Amino acid sequence: MSLLPPASAVDRQLSLTRVGGDEELLREIAALFIEDCPRALQELRHAVDQGDAPKIEKAAHCLKGSVANFGAKLAVDAAFRLERMGRAAELSESAQALDALEHALATVCAELATL
Repeated sequence: MSLLPPASAVDRQLSLTRVGGDEELLREIAALFIEDCPRALQELRHAVDQGDAPKIEKAAHCLKGSVANFGAKLAVDAAFRLERMGRAAELSESAQALDALEHALATVCAELATL
């Protein structure tokens, strides 16, 4: 049994640094991300369902850039995995990769909602 606290999905210090230490601005950016995330995931889900590799690459790239603002390594890595799949048109595991990304983003959004 580990006595360490669970790792955070968001790097709060990095996030604050990226907005010049402005906590109110960080909350605003977080709220915008939380609001836009379902639409972005829907777009990505549609691209995966259609097997549209270029759209998967583009949508995953956009999500990766957005979530990187919060230092959310697991979500960034999951989005980057999908981006690479789209670029290579290797989509056999794209549904599983999208599930992993959705899980990571749910954790990120939950943490961002507490800022």
